[in-house]
Amino acid sequence: MNSQVVLLRRVLPAIVAGACLSFACGTDWLQFRGNDGTGVAPDANLPVAWGKKESVDKNDLGENIAWRADLPGRGVSGPIVVGGKVIVTSTSGVKHDRLHVLAFDVASGKLLWERQFWATGRTLCHPTSSVAAPTPASDGESIFAFYSSNDLVCLDLDGNLKWFRGLGYDSPTAANDVGMAASPLVVGKTVVVQVENKGDSFAAGLDTATGETRWRLAREQSMNWTSPAVLRGKQPADDAVLLQSPGVLSALRPETGDLLWSYATGCSIIPSLTTDKGLVYLPASGLTALKPSDRPGSHVEVAWSEAKLGPGSSSPVVYDGKVYVINGAPALTCADAKTGKVLWRLRLSGKFWATPVLAGDHLYCVNDQGLAQVVELGEQGKIAAENDFGEPVLGTPAVADGAIYFRGDSHLFKIASER
Repeated sequence: MNSQVVLLRRVLPAIVAGACLSFACGTDWLQFRGNDGTGVAPDANLPVAWGKKESVDKNDLGENIAWRADLPGRGVSGPIVVGGKVIVTSTSGVKHDRLHVLAFDVASGKLLWERQFWATGRTLCHPTSSVAAPTPASDGESIFAFYSSNDLVCLDLDGNLKWFRGLGYDSPTAANDVGMAASPLVVGKTVVVQVENKGDSFAAGLDTATGETRWRLAREQSMNWTSPAVLRGKQPADDAVLLQSPGVLSALRPETGDLLWSYATGCSIIPSLTTDKGLVYLPASGLTALKPSDRPGSHVEVAWSEAKLGPGSSSPVVYDGKVYVINGAPALTCADAKTGKVLWRLRLSGKFWATPVLAGDHLYCVNDQGLAQVVELGEQGKIAAENDFGEPVLGTPAVADGAIYFRGDSHLFKIASER
């Protein structure tokens, strides 16, 4: 047999498998604000309007609402989408010490499995929040569910337990009176957690396969609810973990926790930074754009800083040369991502905790009362539609395979165009 044919037969399955994996990841939303933590799905074709319509069918949820699933207990974490499943977390019980991980079928909304665990750490939190505040994360093979109790659960996609870490055992004072909220971050074979508070404050990188600690760093003892982010390098080996703390932004190697560079400044403690094309957009002094150097002995340059772009509680979104920020007013501001120059402002309604997501030429902004205001982007933004879920929504939505998923106080919603 021709040697080239033999070689093709040997490598073709690997090529096909790799292509399938790439396709699957392309339709997944693996962690807080998506696979790269940007909150952007530029190619998604999503409906702008949805909701009730006149119908004699009581089971008719309304136009473009594909399904609605009931959720137990309480949670403000966002959903993720992986392997044909929508994953959400919640807690129940008088002390909210019962930890839930649930998986729903993306096509039907059917509950596929549910797993429950007892919290090992502190479960006290503000009534607005929940022990299930951090959004879970996935590497495409495992699910990492993190809670305000500092419990980290690793499951496979079928819900089988792989490992469990009660991080509070090693850090019993790592907590605050209103609850923790930082979502985990997966970079390569490391899952990163940021546990910053007035007690035992730390950040850690754990092996995704075993849960063993790769590195652990003491952090500033101060209240902080921001989530770690990734700054993509030219190669995966050049990726950096970004930790936004009250007094400093730190860039670390994911595998070792070694410090690459730092930038000392007063950072916001609720909205998290985002990245785009090698720049870091940091909620500090309003909003500050940083350009890290890739030269030996790395340092950081300030590209611009604009006080008018300070976000409220939701994080900024950057795409196609524009940065979008919702302040506490609330107003949505669009600015030039290269200069920080304000281009336009649009008044919104309500208070925002969920970070907006950008899909196609629309920005999906949902306030804490569940009113989704869909903004058409352009030279001047305008509200294209308002859609009321009828229940609070505090978690950031997920976008995958032509649908957007919202996690409300009592329900999980799939919004997709009727075909």
